Amino acid sequence: MSDASEGLTWRKSSESLNGDCVEVASLPDGVAVRDSKNPGGPRLTFSRSEWHAFLQGANQGEFNDL
Repeated sequence: MSDASEGLTWRKSSESLNGDCVEVASLPDGVAVRDSKNPGGPRLTFSRSEWHAFLQGANQGEFNDL
């Protein structure tokens, strides 16, 4: 889904079965995350290093106990 007003292209996981999940968009200096059910609502922003650290932890099972 593209947000032309901000020039952002939002993506969600292909594993999303019902469409209710988080979406991510690339920013010039990081990554934005929002709730797909509320696209006009608030969003979180992360630097590229923060995002890569999160992905690394997720890939290594760091959050499996949550």
